[in-house]
Amino acid sequence: MNSFSIIKIYIFITRPVNVIITFLVVIVGAVICIISDYSIYKILLAALSAAFTVGAGNIINDIYDREPDKINHPERPLAKGIITVKNAWIEYFILTLLAVALSSFINQTAFAIVILSSVLLYLYSVRLKKIPLLGNITVAYLTGLAFIYGGISVNNVRGAFIPAIFAFFINFIRELIKDMNDIEGDIKVGLQTFPKRFGMKASILFITFLTITLIAFTFYPFIKNIYNIEFFVLAMLVVNPILVYFLKLLYAKNEKKNLNKLSNMLKLNMFFGLLAIFLGK
Repeated sequence: MNSFSIIKIYIFITRPVNVIITFLVVIVGAVICIISDYSIYKILLAALSAAFTVGAGNIINDIYDREPDKINHPERPLAKGIITVKNAWIEYFILTLLAVALSSFINQTAFAIVILSSVLLYLYSVRLKKIPLLGNITVAYLTGLAFIYGGISVNNVRGAFIPAIFAFFINFIRELIKDMNDIEGDIKVGLQTFPKRFGMKASILFITFLTITLIAFTFYPFIKNIYNIEFFVLAMLVVNPILVYFLKLLYAKNEKKNLNKLSNMLKLNMFFGLLAIFLGK
């Protein structure tokens, strides 16, 4: 295996799409919170430290999910056996230390948040994901926290709360979809996820409730005159129609291929939600 292939494996195990999204989320969170003097240097440090934290979190998750991933995600490096557990641990520690080190140059609050996030991601992989809903809520909370973290880098978090709530809901829904998708492997290794414990029908109903709540929430910033008309237009013409179409597909069929599509659809809608907030600022 050549050097380029090895580098690709080490990048792939971090799930680079999620890492890049986190990087952009922190920058958007910072930009929408700017009210006075700010440091581009600190914004970039925040984005990088958050990206490294997420990358490390994905690695530790894959380390503890090696067995179910052989069924649910056989393409992942540890499940395929193309990277050793020892090397995965080394990369995990390097990324975590980089994240903590970079956050220390921002401020004490940023430093504390990276420490907290790293601990929560570790606990999620080891224990929390085995508890129905608690693991899902943890991941959704950390995703929303990325916006708050961006605000902290510019010493103002007020503008980050609405996007943080939006991110929490859309990622909570996505986590439940992923659990539905992974139910076969989770059953074999005894993971007590929400779909496994309460069934697919109950999961669909709960996801429907969360999605309708999210759609209703998109009206709040416009009604309260928090964002400009650009937010409302994009939310009504793109974000909410995607959520409605998502529900239609959810009830159509629950095949693995369809659930993967639904998960990717939510990830795409996260981008449009960010764009709506950014343009409506």
